[in-house]
Amino acid sequence: MNLAIAVLVGLVALEHSYFLVLEMFLWTTPKGRKTFGLSEQFAQDSKALAANQGLYNGFLAAGLLWSLIHPDPHFALQLQYFFLGCVLVAAAFGGATVKRTILFVQGIPALIALLVILIGK
Repeated sequence: MNLAIAVLVGLVALEHSYFLVLEMFLWTTPKGRKTFGLSEQFAQDSKALAANQGLYNGFLAAGLLWSLIHPDPHFALQLQYFFLGCVLVAAAFGGATVKRTILFVQGIPALIALLVILIGK
């Protein structure tokens, strides 16, 4: 079960690392604009906001990765609860205020990871 948890938490961290790259570095490129359905003008106008959002996704990824390498398993578990909970809150807010698919793209992987942790503990 611990391997499954590590893989799931790692996948959520990887997903948020990818969001960091998309939002901080690729936002105004054709790949970034296509991914988020942005016009060139809007991408340019919102570049700083997207970079800020990407940084926050990076913090989520860093916290999840921290939970995978922390030597104290009890503290690592608390980190997983906290950062997966943060991902769920962010996904719910994004799904309600920006685009409904955010709830599924970000929320479902985090929810699955959290449920596997709860079942395994």
